[in-house]
Amino acid sequence: MTTGPASSGKAKGRPAKGAAPTSERASGTLEQLFASREIVVTCGSGGVGKTTTAAATAAMAAAHLGGKVLVLTVDPAKRLATALGLEQFGNVETRVPEELFTAAGVEPQGELWAAMLDTKESWDDLVRTHAPDAQTREAILANPLYQNITGKFVQSHDYIAMERLYEIHSSGRYDLIVVDTPPTRNAIDFLEAPERMAEFFRSRLLRWLIAPYRSRLVNAASKPFYSVADRILGSQFLGDIAEFFILFQTMYDGFVERAEAVTRTLQDRRTTFMVVTTLEEAPAREADFFIDALDARGFHLGALVLNKVLPDYLVGRGAAASARVMAKGPDGVAEKLLQAMTEAGHPPPGDAAMVSRVVREIGESFGNYRLVATREAEQRTRLARKPEIVASVPYFDVDISDLAGLLRLGEQIWR
Repeated sequence: MTTGPASSGKAKGRPAKGAAPTSERASGTLEQLFASREIVVTCGSGGVGKTTTAAATAAMAAAHLGGKVLVLTVDPAKRLATALGLEQFGNVETRVPEELFTAAGVEPQGELWAAMLDTKESWDDLVRTHAPDAQTREAILANPLYQNITGKFVQSHDYIAMERLYEIHSSGRYDLIVVDTPPTRNAIDFLEAPERMAEFFRSRLLRWLIAPYRSRLVNAASKPFYSVADRILGSQFLGDIAEFFILFQTMYDGFVERAEAVTRTLQDRRTTFMVVTTLEEAPAREADFFIDALDARGFHLGALVLNKVLPDYLVGRGAAASARVMAKGPDGVAEKLLQAMTEAGHPPPGDAAMVSRVVREIGESFGNYRLVATREAEQRTRLARKPEIVASVPYFDVDISDLAGLLRLGEQIWR
């Protein structure tokens, strides 16, 4: 895996050709939004197409805006690497072959790069950066407790994703970074991770834990706690914990300063958020909560992407009236259909009674879909009140398994 040289500056946006606009508000398009930002944070609940949307929009930016574009994902699924034409990728950024764009009928104006967050490797890099000296660095990296808890420590996956984003953005290697946020039970975990990290290093709990081992004395107040803990966990285990956090406290200043810098980056005018959701009840409710959370914290909410949306014609009055007529199965419909099929040279599939049943089933099925589409429209109206741009992705007949598929998805929402 290789990384390329630093880019020379922000590329000027150029309009994509042949893409029909699908944004639902007149205040802008995703193309304009991505051209004006340096970081796009893609977020939403699990299973709504967040990672695919992040990759698709990054591919569109590389194809039509130019410059160097990085999609930073936390999705370990092999299918994404396959879709981007990569056998594998990890913490080191890897370029997506230009030939894949050409094979999809697109001549890219820029470069698309991809990286996947490796929590353990990212923590190791962070320790190497902030350790005060080589001895402390090696002691932390060799600590047996560190080997086991770096994947869980203070929700480290959320924190390290934001830390990695900050490191790459600060390097200046890319004109645009599209980051796919970690899948979390609480959608705002990753927003609060830098602040929680800083608070942990200032916490009374941490001071309580390491003070006796730092001074080698156990005072009267803490003795009962440590006596019980020693019996349950073992004194060696507590000692290992204390030694680990004493070593970590040597990096206090660096961690706190970096955590605060990460928060400032998320709030910077060059950063925007893109919420991805389906219009099913649970994901839509999570998206609604997350939109309010972003607004309350002063983050810029640039776009809302609604995935797997049913077509608008389902709620049209004319179509609904036709479906009601079919559902009632009026006399003569089946006969006329049989006659039309015969005249068109197709052998009748059965008698009039069977055709009539099929027609009624189609009408009733359309009515059921119309009910779902009506509820989706209500969800969409509620969610669209705050984002600058709202775009919809229809159901696709086939799974997205290559770069051409990502670009097809991107065309639905880009302009």
